[in-house]
Amino acid sequence: MGKTTGFKEYKRQTAKKRPVKDRINDYKQIYLPMEEGELRKQGARCMECGTPFCSWGCPLGNLMPDFNDMVYNNDFEAGFNRLYLTNNFPEFTGKVCPALCEGACTLGVNSDAVSIKELELGIIEKAFKENFIKPNPPKVRTGKSVAVVGSGPSGLAVAAELNSVGHTVTVFERHDRIGGLLRYGIPDFKLEKDIVDRRINLMEEEGIIFKTNTDIGINYDVKALSEDFDAVVLCGGSTIPRDLPIEGRDLEGIHFAVDFLTYINKKVAGDDVSKEAIDVKDKNVLVIGGGDTGSDCIGTSIREGAKNVYQFEIMPKPPEERDNTMPWPLYPKTLKVSTSHEEGAIREWCTETKKFIGENGKVTAIEGIKVQWGKDASGRFIPTEVPGSRFVREVDLVLLAMGFVHPQHEGLINALGLELDNRGNISADENHMTSVNGVFTAGDMRRGQSLVVWAINDGRQAAKAVDEYLMGESVLRG
Repeated sequence: MGKTTGFKEYKRQTAKKRPVKDRINDYKQIYLPMEEGELRKQGARCMECGTPFCSWGCPLGNLMPDFNDMVYNNDFEAGFNRLYLTNNFPEFTGKVCPALCEGACTLGVNSDAVSIKELELGIIEKAFKENFIKPNPPKVRTGKSVAVVGSGPSGLAVAAELNSVGHTVTVFERHDRIGGLLRYGIPDFKLEKDIVDRRINLMEEEGIIFKTNTDIGINYDVKALSEDFDAVVLCGGSTIPRDLPIEGRDLEGIHFAVDFLTYINKKVAGDDVSKEAIDVKDKNVLVIGGGDTGSDCIGTSIREGAKNVYQFEIMPKPPEERDNTMPWPLYPKTLKVSTSHEEGAIREWCTETKKFIGENGKVTAIEGIKVQWGKDASGRFIPTEVPGSRFVREVDLVLLAMGFVHPQHEGLINALGLELDNRGNISADENHMTSVNGVFTAGDMRRGQSLVVWAINDGRQAAKAVDEYLMGESVLRG
């Protein structure tokens, strides 16, 4: 413990944000980099607990006490080496992870948690700036080849891990650019795409092969996967959005959030998206869904000039402080006010949309109702409508941000005849092997919609299993 009294001497600090009036006019990153001197102070707040619950709370098992102390002692290179043991992409998690580790930080019992997310991001950015991180291609190739289908966080993690032990890895992506969710599902103001490109370029220098515009089962023969590769890992994500099949759903102006965010990301990248434009300028926009995707739709709509933005969430408003239902070290499901919410949105909880109303084929309003939550005879929480609470809200455009139900079955999954679980995800054993020998799966395609950090973890676990399948043993950490 480098600074015994650090947690008493220094208060928790997080990165400063650009003023709202400035940032809503562009898609540049919101947070300003934290100065190294401040990062060192935040590292000093770590108590290096005998039992590091922060590591327990992190899906990747990052060794936070170690790299926190290394930052405090101004040894960023050592901190990077320790961080890189468990996390392939700290620049992604440092930007978009909700910091599960901080929810488990021992200081959080009666004080403010260590700013672990800031330290992680500070370490990896310092590593790129000072060239601690360099292309590190394997010195020896095994002669084994692996196909990875999907280039989101799980697919990239699989590719990075398997390439590191000498397998020849080819990543197939059906879109025109690599990155999956990182590329098209997250706005630039949260994750600028030059951060993604920087990592992809590094992986290419290390020998990973990327093939875009390749949709397996459509313009690439499914059988060729098994014939051309010694193992296949499916990392296509959970891509079928949850719909809201109520009256008026077929009206014009109702879109899935993923289509809207994909369109905007392409637009920001400079692509010609005139044929897929979703125009929100000067419109009253309703976002249905209270999660991160809904928040991203809010910030994006504001930047695109929406007149008003509403957000409906059917669940109750979470408490602002940790309570008895979320004891430490469990991650506290408290009220989250995102940067997008700060920019201007009218949030409504316990609100259900019952009907879309329209004129001349276009949505003009919605009919909603308030609900209250209680338990049924089996103890399950269920909503009931509040009598007399129906209302009509004028809207010009609706974005459905209610999550995803499962991966796309048509095409690759059906062609391979893969077994599915009861949620429609690909079924796999404890080694990530699907019902077809030699075909593995990882990420949201296997475990359902989740966080980027969980996808990276699942990709690492799958890579270890694939390596053992190919070589009989593995030195990968998983």
